[in-house]
Amino acid sequence: MTKYIRKYITKFRRKIAPVLLFPLLLLFVFLFRISPISWVRSFSKFGGKIFYRFAANSRQRALNNLKLIYGNDLTESQQIKIAKKAFTEMIMSFFDYMAYSHLKNKKRFFKLIEVVGEENLKAAYSRGNGVICLIPHLSSWEFAAITPPMLGYETSAASKAMKMKFLEMLMVRFRGKRGMKNITREGSYNALVEVLKNKECLIIMIDQDTKVKGVFVDFLGKPAYTPLGASRLLADTDAALVPMVMTRKEDNNYRFIIYPELPVVSTGNKENDLIENTKNQNKILGDMVRKFPTQWVWMHERWKTTPESLEQYLKNRAKEKSKT
Repeated sequence: MTKYIRKYITKFRRKIAPVLLFPLLLLFVFLFRISPISWVRSFSKFGGKIFYRFAANSRQRALNNLKLIYGNDLTESQQIKIAKKAFTEMIMSFFDYMAYSHLKNKKRFFKLIEVVGEENLKAAYSRGNGVICLIPHLSSWEFAAITPPMLGYETSAASKAMKMKFLEMLMVRFRGKRGMKNITREGSYNALVEVLKNKECLIIMIDQDTKVKGVFVDFLGKPAYTPLGASRLLADTDAALVPMVMTRKEDNNYRFIIYPELPVVSTGNKENDLIENTKNQNKILGDMVRKFPTQWVWMHERWKTTPESLEQYLKNRAKEKSKT
């Protein structure tokens, strides 16, 4: 009986709950839009505390990751403080994005978001070979993804399909309103090459664990399985790679920092170049996280994949293919 009830609850959560949550989400979007942003952010801080308290698995992952990276440098209380702020930042960034989801006026948009270093993007874009915009999951990465098109650059983005389809539909709609074209990550490599050949910006994020083709390279001092997509695109096109990041300012608005173009390693040894370029990308992303540690997604299982688990995954996939 218990097993049956558990199965029923799981089915309800996956099938029915999203349908019920969609109207609620739309209601929140409407309320956030018409409310003073100070109220929305106060509610976000409360929501962040609730999220940290009751999301036990996410909280433990964040604390485990912080201990892995800062265990020898920060006390346990300091690590907990970072985790709590990271949870609040995640909620606040999401609620901010909902509150400003209708905002298309560039003057108002850039009052909310201060841009630093646009000359770096402009110089790379003007060469006409396309630009890979390397962005981490830090603060409001959704605002980060739509800032290049709001600045006037033709922009597409590769994104992983969400489990909650109605939320994905809503986010894609909000992105499109600000000029960003969405590309689903699965089976999209040729589409990404085409974007760069069309001399556009391409948003790519590689700071999360994934099962796509990758390599184990250093991230924040620990080996992390990292997608090779950005490095493959550099090898297959003449695109530039420009790192950029959205950060929270002290006034609770945002600063979008565009870094100088990252030099591309090209020795003629393609496999080695893929690894070296990915190392360099992880290095600058790691520097961003260390500079703004309370704004990164520590609750994500960044170091979940190990050489052993990857080997087992590939074996299982090969077995499944052999059966078909």
